[in-house]
Amino acid sequence: MTAKTIADFTATLPNGTQINLADKLGKVLLVVNTASKCGFTPQYDGLEKLWRDYGDRGFEVIAFPCNQFGGQEPGSADEIDQFCRVNFGLSFPLMGKVEVNGAGTDPLWQWLKDSAPGILGTKAVKWNFTKFLINREGQVVERFAPQVTPEKMAAAIEALL
Repeated sequence: MTAKTIADFTATLPNGTQINLADKLGKVLLVVNTASKCGFTPQYDGLEKLWRDYGDRGFEVIAFPCNQFGGQEPGSADEIDQFCRVNFGLSFPLMGKVEVNGAGTDPLWQWLKDSAPGILGTKAVKWNFTKFLINREGQVVERFAPQVTPEKMAAAIEALL
């Protein structure tokens, strides 16, 4: 079966619990690979603001820590969760660590990359804080490069809400 929407996938919480992403249908989602020791880490503040500003309208941020870029997410799932909550006051869901490129690519991330290739059609995620915007039907509608701040995505999110 070829995946058609985010509903075809599961994700794992830091404690190992699997969640069915079909439960997210009907919401606008921003899926992002994150790292705690990256130059883009301050984007957590903007992601939290988007979550707080639009959450009551059916928007969610889902963050997937990844240690594939410069070893910038070396901690355990619990350490990452604690760091983000203490330093950025995060209240949106952090998932367990994933690989977004290579042989160990998480199936969700393979689908995201296939659905919205980057510049010049490249599929690989180039760095931390690559973001994928997903509509209420569970389809990827846009891919944002790491340097695109959450604030610059507000209009695209609002258009889907």
